[in-house]
Amino acid sequence: MITHAAGAETIVELDADGPLLSSEADAVDLLGELYGTGADWLAIPVGRLAPDFFVLSNQKAGFFLQKLVNYGMKAAIVGDIAGFTAQSAPLRDFVRESNRGHHMRFVDTVDALIAERAETSP
Repeated sequence: MITHAAGAETIVELDADGPLLSSEADAVDLLGELYGTGADWLAIPVGRLAPDFFVLSNQKAGFFLQKLVNYGMKAAIVGDIAGFTAQSAPLRDFVRESNRGHHMRFVDTVDALIAERAETSP
């Protein structure tokens, strides 16, 4: 994990290599790993997500991300998801709505997330 400062916020970026993530249990494990880091945001590389994570009908993304939010962790999915959004209108809507909110983001790079958070953090 790599830690980045973005204004008053701390972003913890997961390593690109590691086990695939998709379940609520995976989210709980991540929260345990992040305990004590002071992280405000968790940056998750797209490559760390199981291939069916972006199939909204199976609810994996919803349960995984909701678990993080329930415990006060904001999350950003980092990387190119155009291949997934091209195949799913509901996913495109989910990404658009998430990016309008305050707890979940989809960004192309960690640098973009850092710049965005530095602009908006108190």
